Amino acid sequence: MLRKFLALVLLTALAACSQGDKPATAVSGAGATFPATIYSRWAEGYRRDVGVSFNYQAMGSGAGVKQIQKKTVDFGASDKPLKPEVLDKYGLYQFPTVMGGVVPIVNVKGVAQGQMKLTGAVLGDIFLGKVKTWNDPAIVALNPGLALPATPITVVHRADGSGTTFLFTTYLASQNPQWASDVGASDAVKWPTGLGGKGNDGVAAFVGRIDGTIGYVEFAYAEKSDASYALLQNGAGQYPVPGSASFGAAAASADWEHAPGNYLLLLNQPGQNAWPITGATFIIIYKEQYSPARGLAVLKFFDWAYSNGDEAANELHFVPMPPEVKAMVRKQWTQITADGKPLYVPAQP
Repeated sequence: MLRKFLALVLLTALAACSQGDKPATAVSGAGATFPATIYSRWAEGYRRDVGVSFNYQAMGSGAGVKQIQKKTVDFGASDKPLKPEVLDKYGLYQFPTVMGGVVPIVNVKGVAQGQMKLTGAVLGDIFLGKVKTWNDPAIVALNPGLALPATPITVVHRADGSGTTFLFTTYLASQNPQWASDVGASDAVKWPTGLGGKGNDGVAAFVGRIDGTIGYVEFAYAEKSDASYALLQNGAGQYPVPGSASFGAAAASADWEHAPGNYLLLLNQPGQNAWPITGATFIIIYKEQYSPARGLAVLKFFDWAYSNGDEAANELHFVPMPPEVKAMVRKQWTQITADGKPLYVPAQP
């Protein structure tokens, strides 16, 4: 009897919380590994400043979309933006938080950080398995004077559904016709060759410890790992160094005001210093919130991050959203409702 009574009390408490009777003391989300480092940093500051916990599981973008559709989390996170028709179908809304870059990383003896240069076409041939050794003429031609070994190339790719993979494969499809026809662009593809790693961490770990490997990760994970990034030729024919400056250069021409559903890709953008695989990462929530308290808590967290998180974003080599984009998104938040009533009221200037 006691056990049944306690269970009833717990269920009653949970029901009260779900109905928004009390302010949420924790926010839960899941999805992209791309922004996990900045979300973790923001969570520390938010807990310190506001006293609300932000619990985020970096499971991959595909898992994040599935989790929010199942309503097992308060928000999903994805580096692959959902198209407007998909958002409308499921009653969802998405908004960008920060922008960053995806970089190829290599582990080749004698090749230091940023020494190797690659084009999108050659990178596609490597991941197709057509270019099989590091001294292949296609790579040598791009790197005169660089001593390249005859070591076999081992490709490392994501094993999970990933927005990082979406950005990477979409870029390859735009640069390599055979990749576009044989493999295509998605958050999960049928890889022609290679090893699969779980998350950005898994890919970086494989590349860091296996000689002759090449993979792709969000830039922050390249910075953390022992592997070296390669330089990529951009649309202007240049080989910029990946980082906040080149990601920002790619983001400079982004037209968020005319992006329905905030669907916008930043691949191969114009500019001498633009990094060619740049993208935003997105939060996905329901337009009509089933838990007013938790829905409002999500918006309050990202409102705080927009106001207080730029310094941390820059330190971790992300590009903060411009002030005008933040203002646009906050205006959009007034359309998020619970029981037909707006949840978010913007602060008065």
